[in-house]
Amino acid sequence: MTDSLALPTPETFPSFPYPPYNIQSDLMRHLYTAIEASKLAIIESPTGTGKTLSLVCSALQWLEDDRERAKRGQLDALKSSVQDDNEPAWVIEQTVERMRRELEVQEQELEERLEKARQKELAKRAMERARVTKRRKLDHKPDEDDEDEDQFLPEDDSPDASLNPRAAWQMRVVEDEPDPVCTKIYFASRTHTQLSQLRVELLKTPKGNLKRVVPLASRKNLCINDDLKRSGVDIDEGCRAMLTGDKGKRCSYLPPPDEASRMLDFRDHILASPKDIEDLVALGQEMKTCPYFGSRRAVAQAEIVTLPYNLLLQKGAREATGIDLKGHVVIIDEAHNLIDTLLSIHSVSLSLHTLRESLAQLKVYHDRFKNRITGRHLLHLRRLINFLTALEKVLDDAGKDKKSKETLMTVQELEGSLGRKAEGVNLLEIHTYLRTSKLARKVSGYSDKAAQKDANGKRILVTPPLHAVEGLITALSNASADGRIFLVAAPSSNPSGEMSVQLKYQLLNPAPNFKEIVDEARCVVLAGGTMSPMSVFEQQLLPFLPTPQLATFSCGHVIPKENLCALVLSKGPQGSALKFNYDQRSNNAIMADLGMVLLNLANVVPDGMVVFFPSYSFLAAVQSSLKASGMWEKIGLKKPLFMEPNDGSSVEQVLREYGGAISNGSGKGALLLAVVGAKLSEGLNFSDGLARAVVLVGLPYANMKSAELQERMRFVREAAGTQPQGGRDAGMEMYENMCMRAVNQSVGRAIRHKGDWAALIFVDTRFTTAKVRTKLPGWISADLTTPETYGKAAAQLAKFYRSKKMPEAVHPSNTIQ
Repeated sequence: MTDSLALPTPETFPSFPYPPYNIQSDLMRHLYTAIEASKLAIIESPTGTGKTLSLVCSALQWLEDDRERAKRGQLDALKSSVQDDNEPAWVIEQTVERMRRELEVQEQELEERLEKARQKELAKRAMERARVTKRRKLDHKPDEDDEDEDQFLPEDDSPDASLNPRAAWQMRVVEDEPDPVCTKIYFASRTHTQLSQLRVELLKTPKGNLKRVVPLASRKNLCINDDLKRSGVDIDEGCRAMLTGDKGKRCSYLPPPDEASRMLDFRDHILASPKDIEDLVALGQEMKTCPYFGSRRAVAQAEIVTLPYNLLLQKGAREATGIDLKGHVVIIDEAHNLIDTLLSIHSVSLSLHTLRESLAQLKVYHDRFKNRITGRHLLHLRRLINFLTALEKVLDDAGKDKKSKETLMTVQELEGSLGRKAEGVNLLEIHTYLRTSKLARKVSGYSDKAAQKDANGKRILVTPPLHAVEGLITALSNASADGRIFLVAAPSSNPSGEMSVQLKYQLLNPAPNFKEIVDEARCVVLAGGTMSPMSVFEQQLLPFLPTPQLATFSCGHVIPKENLCALVLSKGPQGSALKFNYDQRSNNAIMADLGMVLLNLANVVPDGMVVFFPSYSFLAAVQSSLKASGMWEKIGLKKPLFMEPNDGSSVEQVLREYGGAISNGSGKGALLLAVVGAKLSEGLNFSDGLARAVVLVGLPYANMKSAELQERMRFVREAAGTQPQGGRDAGMEMYENMCMRAVNQSVGRAIRHKGDWAALIFVDTRFTTAKVRTKLPGWISADLTTPETYGKAAAQLAKFYRSKKMPEAVHPSNTIQ
């Protein structure tokens, strides 16, 4: 890039809808510079500081500037070319002007198309505001019992082998006639709810309603075919089956060849104004067009594409969705758990029960079709059955002694344990065959068709177990030194007394999979409210990245200093040293001191108070101790007590009851006991009166006896080569970082905007150590105090809450709730 085309970092960002705080301006400039320099940026901006809005405004400013640069580049190149031909000045001027007008016409045509779509949407909303849209009926509901079994035959290598000519043509209409591609921002987050927040923030900006935003999601989230969803079959498999062009079988929401303009019209409506998943589904129902394929068609001309983690982080998912990251900007929000997410989605588990189901289905399929398939298919099918039979024996043997155990092995050791029956089986060949033949889909489809019907005549859902087997084989065939096999046997709840046995392939190194994304994209941004300690990303996720290519940014909070009280309680009211490691759970003196701490806090903290414990078992031990001493009842008289349930489905109810107890006018507030790393410690907003104090009891270190954790620590040590951090053990460094990331997420539940205030109380003497304090977010550690005695700590808290006994200031609009 020549200096004349390099983009200088702007001092201001006109699209930011409010006068920005200094930290917001700094963040936007930092991100703009990182994108222009093609660096990888790690950005930490606490919740409440306008992180999402700052990211969007900065990235869109760069996108707009880059678009103007591209036009200048084209015009400069044309001018240089004409000058080389020694043309007169007036010819050069006219030629360049003609190209400028052509570029403007292209933009104008796109904008006119989208404006028509906007006007149609406005007109429809005006006409149908009080009208309920009825679901469109399918032309014909196919009689599944009459289906031709040829559809269940394994496929050959042709990419369109599963589709008849009409269906293949339809897919080309959807995918193979690409629109002109523009540079775009891929914005990924953990949940669709978090992605919807981007739309909310975007609409705050000038002309934000004109930005071209496309939300991507799975068929499960976007399917509008009610008959398919009610059928009980797997949505992905059912959708693929309904791509056929045969009358009565093709999905009515996928336009037929003679109505191809319907899909183009739907594309324009998607691009006309920012939409989230719910908007896309509603638009699809209104226009009777598939949102899943429509959103894919709209990607090429989008400025922003929102998508969940799984669609971005898996290469197979990116390829299946048609996502090409080359030259584009990737922003990964809520990136604090990125390493664990990468390891999780590239790790695969298979239970003995699922393996047996899959093997039984394969044998039935083999017997039914062995005389109708070619010798090549029959050979691969029998090899797969032999492999799974041998694998079943390995898992079955693991549970025969009725003892819980966890066995670690490499992929090669697993292959060696399979015995003679599996000799000569090449996992890579099996993987390739499963992928090209689509055998898992065929076996699942045939098994579903052959399943017995219930009393109402509805087919009973058959889970496609071969998909799980295929996932394991895919992982094993691509396995390297970065993965391990864990064979786990444990007692089950089965009345027969049979052991539960599971085979798990665990990825240990997330870096190679993430490197693919970094290599493709122009710039990758990892953003979150609590990214500390950042060193973990450098060591485990980005060891391949040269230091000059990494840009880190961490800002303070927007709250004034007097709105935060952060302190460590290292001693209890009775003088006990508060250290809540595993051995101290049975220490009656420390448990009694903890009970008194909670009672005293319930006396002084107004409204809501959230207390986090390292684990459910620790929480249960505390509850038992407090009830035995009578302290549980005393605390409950001050504030009603609520506990985070083990059952995730009950969390919403507990939250409603907790919030109701705070707002019911009694003045007591409420106390919520929660678990670090569980549902309440991440993604929830305990703003204002919902959390005037967040209390961390102990440190949530993972179980060091876990074979998976020990192997991961060993791998990190070997990968580090030399000892980092002044000779510190790399495995222990990772172990501590895992703990502190969980701590930082929990304390981040409170103080969600500039006008908010709360106390953050760390109840454990280990929070006084440098290795722990330095891994807290800077805006907390900078003002963290450690009173010498419990009495001084109590006085400091009382003074803080007395200072807040006044009408709360009106919250400024420049906040994220």
